[in-house]
Amino acid sequence: MERPSVNIDRIEAARERIRGLARVTPVLTSPFLDEIAGRRVFVKAEPLQVTGSFKFRGALSALSVLAPGEGVLAYSSGNHAQGVAMAARLQGREAVIVMPADAPALKIANTRALGAEVVLYDRANGESREEIGDALAAERGLHLVRPFDDPEVIAGQGTVGLELAEQIPADVGGDVLVCCGGGGLTSGIALALEARRPDLRVRPVEPEGFDDTARSLRSGHRETNPRVSGSICDAILTPAPGELTFPILHRLAGPGLVVSDEEALRAMALAAIRLKLVTEPGGAVSLAAALFRRDEIRGDAVTVVVSGGNADPETLAHALTL
Repeated sequence: MERPSVNIDRIEAARERIRGLARVTPVLTSPFLDEIAGRRVFVKAEPLQVTGSFKFRGALSALSVLAPGEGVLAYSSGNHAQGVAMAARLQGREAVIVMPADAPALKIANTRALGAEVVLYDRANGESREEIGDALAAERGLHLVRPFDDPEVIAGQGTVGLELAEQIPADVGGDVLVCCGGGGLTSGIALALEARRPDLRVRPVEPEGFDDTARSLRSGHRETNPRVSGSICDAILTPAPGELTFPILHRLAGPGLVVSDEEALRAMALAAIRLKLVTEPGGAVSLAAALFRRDEIRGDAVTVVVSGGNADPETLAHALTL
């Protein structure tokens, strides 16, 4: 069966369903970051979202259209896991989450603390979260909530774009840099901005060695990564862009940007020091691109979506030493 498409009406409907539960996160600024970037920088602070990342929006959107009491299953390295677990808890649903054994300990602990059952797998040795998740969902009669290739998840993430359209000053156009894994957040924002602020152009940002979306945008078809682990940016390591998300990005997104793990850590430190905002490596790659890829960005202003703040304390402490 063909899955329904995502459009501005679906995003607006998701916004109404999650209103009052998902937070409208602020846009932050700092003259110190402006100086480093060489332009004005507007930072959408999704680490301040419920469960510490934008993923709560998509999870709540997807669960809010299910039958009452229907159990759910998800696979995630942590942020989607926590979003689904929290949404399920609010709605009184059973939640089972398939997580990589090498995910940050904080994310695994938080997911369990929210009441979800956690099933660990070994991604370094080739175990497939999709196969494990599909089997568990069929065996236990659970609804699988995919991390990005789900219309209602994309619609929920698109509510970030609706907020940006209202928060970014009307005289500010240019690039909107978004941390990108499978593309749910990036494509949802792109659709919202196409309808509400076409002067703002989305650009995905990824870590070095895991730039499948940037390469896909150049080639015109979905590219894969040779590895699925090996970067500190665990939250945005995916094999390839999504089947639903890539056509949207191919139509609407500008060229992808790529940053190093060290640059992501430096961005984490600057966010903490200058914005008083805790970020995680994968959630800070967008800010890293704004600060350290200034020659690849157009305009006298740039908007940055910092997507998550669930960093292990050790990683945050290491970032602050750089």
